[in-house]
Formats: sequence, C-alpha cells, structure tokens
Amino acid sequence: MRWFTSFQVLLLSLGPFLADCAAFPKNEVEALFSFKRAIMDDPSNVLSNWNPVESDPCGWPFIACSIDGDHVIKLNVTGKSLRGVIAPELYQLSNLQELILHGNLLYGTIPKEIGMLKSLRVLDLGLNQLSGTIPPEIGNLSSIMIINLQSNGFTGKLPSELGNLKYLEELRLDRNKLLGTLPASNGSDYPSDTRGMYASNSRPMGFCRSSQLKVADFSFNFLVGTIPKCLGYLPRTSFQGNCLQEKDVKQRSAELCAGGAPPIKGHSANMKRIPTGEESKGHTSRPLWLLALEIVTGIIVGVLFVIALFTASQKWKRRPIVIPWKKSSSAKDHISVYIDSEVLKDVVRYRRHELEIACEDFSNIIGSSPDSLVYKGTMKGGPEIAVISLCIKEEQWAGYLELYFQKEVADLARLNHENVGKLLGYCAESNPFTRMLVFDYASNGTLYEHLHYGEACQFSWTRRMRIIIGIARGLKYLHSELDPPFTISELSSSSIYLTDEFSPKLVDFECWKTVLSRSEKSSGTISNEGAVCILPKNLEGRHLDIQGNTYAFGILLLEIVSGRPPYSADKGCLVDWAKEFLDLPDVISYVVDPELKHFRYEDLKVICDVVNLCIRPNTSTRTSMLDLCSMLESGIDISVPAEIKASSLAWAELALSS
Repeated sequence: MRWFTSFQVLLLSLGPFLADCAAFPKNEVEALFSFKRAIMDDPSNVLSNWNPVESDPCGWPFIACSIDGDHVIKLNVTGKSLRGVIAPELYQLSNLQELILHGNLLYGTIPKEIGMLKSLRVLDLGLNQLSGTIPPEIGNLSSIMIINLQSNGFTGKLPSELGNLKYLEELRLDRNKLLGTLPASNGSDYPSDTRGMYASNSRPMGFCRSSQLKVADFSFNFLVGTIPKCLGYLPRTSFQGNCLQEKDVKQRSAELCAGGAPPIKGHSANMKRIPTGEESKGHTSRPLWLLALEIVTGIIVGVLFVIALFTASQKWKRRPIVIPWKKSSSAKDHISVYIDSEVLKDVVRYRRHELEIACEDFSNIIGSSPDSLVYKGTMKGGPEIAVISLCIKEEQWAGYLELYFQKEVADLARLNHENVGKLLGYCAESNPFTRMLVFDYASNGTLYEHLHYGEACQFSWTRRMRIIIGIARGLKYLHSELDPPFTISELSSSSIYLTDEFSPKLVDFECWKTVLSRSEKSSGTISNEGAVCILPKNLEGRHLDIQGNTYAFGILLLEIVSGRPPYSADKGCLVDWAKEFLDLPDVISYVVDPELKHFRYEDLKVICDVVNLCIRPNTSTRTSMLDLCSMLESGIDISVPAEIKASSLAWAELALSS
C-alpha cells in the first residue's frame, strides 16, 4: 500500500510536466520539421537549434507561442539567406498569426495550402526568388491584414480572390513579373472618394471589395489596362513601371511591354527535389528514436570530419591553396591563389537577383563598352544606382583576376569625396557567373551628353566654371589626399556624371579595360609565401597615371569652355585646334562656345593658363592637381558678375541655369 501511495505522489509531481508535453500538438512540431527539411541551405545554421527530440518548440529561435504555450502563433526568419522551398505542411500551424520569411533565397511556388491558415494576419515572403502564379487560395485567408510578396519572380494574372480579404490593409506586389489587368470590378468603375466601399447591390469584384486597403504597391510588373477608379486614392508611384495606359505615370517602354514578362532565370536549374504529398507524409511520420539516431550519427561523422580537416591543415599549413579554376588535367590550369576574406569585409555585397530587380531585368542600359555594361536601377526604398557588369566568361576568369577584382573593389570603396562617385557595393556570384560594381547614380547623365547633345542654354558660363572647379577638387582629392593615390582609368567627359544640382562626380567605369589588358600579359600564377600575397608584377596595384589624368584634365577644360568634342573627323583633335589661340590674349575668346552670350575674360585667361600647364609635352614639368586646383579656385569667380546683373536677359539666363 505504501508503494502505491508513493507512486501516486510521483504521478502528481510529474503531472504538470506530462500535461505540458501532451498539450502541445504533435502535428505543429511535425510542420516545423517539414519546414526545416525543405530548407536545402542554411549558411548561418540558424535552424540548427531546432531539436527533434524536444516536443515543445516554444523555446526554439524564430518561434513564438501563444500565452498558454500550446500553439505556435509566429514564425519569423528574416534575412538569413535560407535557400529552399516553402513546405506545404505549414498549414498544420492552424493558429499561426504571422508567417515572415522576408529576405531569404526561397524559390519555387507558394503552396496553395497556405490558404488554410485562417488565423494568419501577416504573410511576408518579400525579397526571395519565388516564382509561378499567386494561388487564388490566398483569398481564403479571412483574417489577413498584411501581404508582402514584393521582389520575387511571380508571373500570371492577379487572382480576383484577393478582393475577398475584407481586413486587408497592406498589399505589396511590386517588382515581380505579373501580367494582366488589375482585378477591380466586373466591367465598371467606382468613385474613389469612398476608398473602395460600395453599396452591396453594385456587386463589386476584386480590389473594389477591399474596404480596409490603405497601402498597395503594384509597381514594376507587366500589368496592362487602366488604373481602376476605386484605387485612385493610392499614390501614382504605386502603378509605375508597368504597361498601363496611363500618361501621368511612368511606364515600361513599348518594346518591353510588347515582349511581355521575360523568362525567370536561374531558379529551376538549382532546385533540389522536395518530397511532397504522400512522400512528405512518410517522412513526417518517422519515429523520434530514428531521428535521434540520425542526429547522433551525423554528429559523430561531423566530429571525425573536423578532426581530419584540422590534421590536414596542420600538415599543409605553409603550402599554397590550389584552386582548379578550369577543368583540365594540365598543371598550368591549376592556379595557386591567396584569397583574403578580410579585404572586402566592410564592403556591402549585393545579390544578383536584387540588382536584377532594381535594374528592371537588366534592361535599362545607360552605357556600354567591349568590356562592360552599365545599367541604371533603383533599389527598393533606397537610392538610384549605376551597376557596372563586367563582360567576361567564367572560363576566362582566372584566379589572379578574382584576386585583382577584390583589390579593385577595396580600392574603390575607400573613395569618399563629394566630387567622386561613391561605390555602394559589389556582386560576385558563380551561377550565373557575375562580377558587378554598384555605384551611387548621378541622375543628370554624363557631362558629354550635356555638352554635345543637350540644350546649350542649360550651360551658362557660371555653371561651366562650377563644374570645372568640382572636377579639379575631385582630382586633387584622388591625387594628393589619398595614400596611395588614385587615378581615373580613362578621364573624359563621359566619365563625369552630374547630379540634380549639376555637381560633377568622377566615376571610373572603364577600370576593367586596364585589368583585362594587363591580365593578358600575366603569367597566370599567383603564389603566397606564408601570409604574403604575390601578384604578377603588372597586377600588383592599380596603374597610376597621374600625368595622364592631368593631360586629360586640360582637354576637359577646352571641351567645357568650347563646347567642341575632343576629336571630330572634320576638325581633328581639339587640342591642336586650340593651340593657336591659347597663347594669344587678343584671340583667346575664339575658344569660347559660340552658344554662350556672356563670359568673363578673366576666367577664360585662367583656364587657358591651366590648359597650357596640363598639356606640356614634358610630363615631368606638368603642374600637380594640388597647384592647378588652387589656381582655378583663386582665379575664377563663380559668383554672379556685376556686368551680367546689368543685362536682364543674361540675368534671367543665369537664374534659370544656375
């Protein structure tokens, strides 16, 4: 009898613990493990603490449970670079209120089973690589308030069932490849002053039924038709970048709209097969002891692997790292290379998919050369960007080029001056092979475009002088204030971009010409002695052509004041034409652009003196940019001249152009 009483006490003491274990639904634990299994790559091991032995997931990272601790109500894994698909078994989290998987590398489609989450309030799958159509079953999310599917690769038409979501307040579908019209009504429009609320007898469909919708973004898709009046309260930017018949909203070009949405790139080739249906059920029903055995076996194998790696690293510690950059049995095709991961640790690394979306599928080309393409793009919620893409095939990309690429990015990243283009980051991916630089975009185009294709009245004398001084300050910074100095590979009016205020920014978009031409002469081998990296001599550092920059600056000054290109077929080289005027005070005014009605002779005299110093044949006697900039700043008056004030016409011209 005494043993029976003791057994009762033991049961009572363990009762709460056993009750808690039994209280948590087993199917929710299985759903979370199905989610984990569908993730093929977890580079940060953020899901490694999800222990299959534990039956209560409330203590796991990225999981939130209800107050009673008996249901999962939130799954939030944001920006962890998870690569995989969305497991349809998530529908078993019947009390889930927030599903947030923003900013990962998820691919595949949205499972239609997501529509069974009746308690879901927030669905955020933005900034992934999801594709396919948006399932109409999303219209069954009766409690949903926020849907974010932006920056993916969704195609097809928008389901009209989205209008069933009576509590929906925020809908973001921008930067996808969606087609068709905006599902709003059944052939009729409705006034916008009621913000989507209509009488029941009007039988509206689609978004015209969404009485609570406050924020919606449909921009940068391939939608056609017109903007429904019932969505007229939304900002016009919510509809830009489509194929809509709207004149007051910037849309895609006719060529892009005629071609339709471009095909989705790079998803299917890398997708690994995920068991679904009955196969998935078979996996989820495996006993816990089998899962535990698998984990223990994996740990043992991992420990042995780490020991083997440590032993090998000690044995080969002082030997170079050999990377087979090309598939060949020849010893010449194996390159000994030292890669310093610390070089780029402070530089932002962008994903190709992210840049592809920003640059509208890389269709917005603003510059090109045999070695590179330049795209213009707009980051979501961020700045306008200029993206330089290196035109080279993967089989041509040797180990020394990869190392030089790192050094070049690090060199550009250290530049920080108001008259020098700012490097925002880089992109380096292998599938597809990508090497890109991302710069802050100066929205007024190049100086060359304004001088030779723009309207002459935009460039008054004062504006030209301000641009000249800005360029001089940028070059002075690069040549004199940096250690080591920095030079622009091909300094010309095409490498100078102008901001909204016409402030010049020097950008080295042609740096790859130097890299590729010099790499052809390289031996193709890089060695490392201990911790010292040895590049081929002609790739040890950026080619510094300070004297070449100084000479090019002189040509730039002539181009800016004369409005003539550096070379033309009928008139030859600009510098040869100008030489006969530069040393003759009586005729130097012939150098000035005939479109200019007003200029200061004193400024012109200083410009001509600086040009003469820049183009001296003997490079050793050319004046430094430090001294040239000082001459320009002290000799040029960029304030409003007194003689221009006397002319109302000139004053009006200056007021409009300055």
